[in-house]
Amino acid sequence: MNEPIIDRDYLLRKMPVKGGWTYIEITEIAPDKRAWFNHVKVNGTIDGFGLVNKSLMPMSNGHLFLPVKAEIRKAINKEAGETVRLVLYAAGNPASDSGQEFLLCLQDEPEALKKFNKLSAEAKKTMTDWISAAKNDDHRVARIAESIDRLLIGK
Repeated sequence: MNEPIIDRDYLLRKMPVKGGWTYIEITEIAPDKRAWFNHVKVNGTIDGFGLVNKSLMPMSNGHLFLPVKAEIRKAINKEAGETVRLVLYAAGNPASDSGQEFLLCLQDEPEALKKFNKLSAEAKKTMTDWISAAKNDDHRVARIAESIDRLLIGK
């Protein structure tokens, strides 16, 4: 799997206005001057919750931010003021897309997701690398299903 462009902990923030968004401010990535409104498209996870084709949007200070919707905050049980683990890949990266597909499938199997999140970083990487190394879509789907089954039975 290709290296993530972001892999670290961030503080969830809330814009200090009524109805203000909850977001993560990202200083390590520059806005894409060629993209629509300088957005940067990414895939990744926030505390294990899959993010697919999300936009990092520019702030007035030149940094980018990732809005974190209520649906995501509820799923990861976090609110503004708490720390989350954010892992991002450039969108369109086939290796990260395979990993994201696996993480999205884990969202449908909460018990498997819970067990996956308890694995060491090395074990997670080994599993997602094995899925990404599949030679075609059919093999990748079979590997995702097998990985989820193994998580559920505790192998």
